[in-house]
Amino acid sequence: MKTNRFLMLLKTRGALTAGEIAKELKITTEGARLQLLKLTEEGLIQSTHESKGVGRPTQYFSLSELGNKGFPDTHAELSVKLIQQIKETLCEDSLQKVISAGEQKAKQRYHQQLKHANTLEDKIKLLAEIRSREGYMAEYIKEDNGYLFIENHCPICIAAHTCEGFCISELNVFKYLLGEEVKIKRVNHIIAGDRRCAYNIIPLKH
Repeated sequence: MKTNRFLMLLKTRGALTAGEIAKELKITTEGARLQLLKLTEEGLIQSTHESKGVGRPTQYFSLSELGNKGFPDTHAELSVKLIQQIKETLCEDSLQKVISAGEQKAKQRYHQQLKHANTLEDKIKLLAEIRSREGYMAEYIKEDNGYLFIENHCPICIAAHTCEGFCISELNVFKYLLGEEVKIKRVNHIIAGDRRCAYNIIPLKH
């Protein structure tokens, strides 16, 4: 259980110091260091040192590639094989038609679930809850000029690496759900090497 708490925290928050981890998990710093050492030996986390002015460099801990693999990638191998087969036996256009069909179904499904949300924040909050249930570990932060919608995990990451159309489709779905009165821009992208996908959602002023 403790191991899961550590990995989950690093997954959702990114690189943290032992002190920051101890504070979040309400344990002693020494206790955090012992667990971090164990996880490092198991290859689940890694550490880096960062210098900030005078004094000793600060040590930060983050998930390793192996640690990230502990979070589910939905039917990854099967998805990649299907994508490759569609490309080889049909064509790229056929794959795009499959993605577009999935996009339309997603729009209808999410729209049905969001139909009782009255405000933009209500929609974003509910969307985060739905996406979290689907494995995206979604959350949002209210900012001065709008919202930051965050997906800490991508359960179709390997498939998305194989075909970027999935990511384009995802953004199209968000734009459809939140309407023309908001501007949505992806600012972090797991496929680009970021630890998460994140979107700025800014209401347009009239």
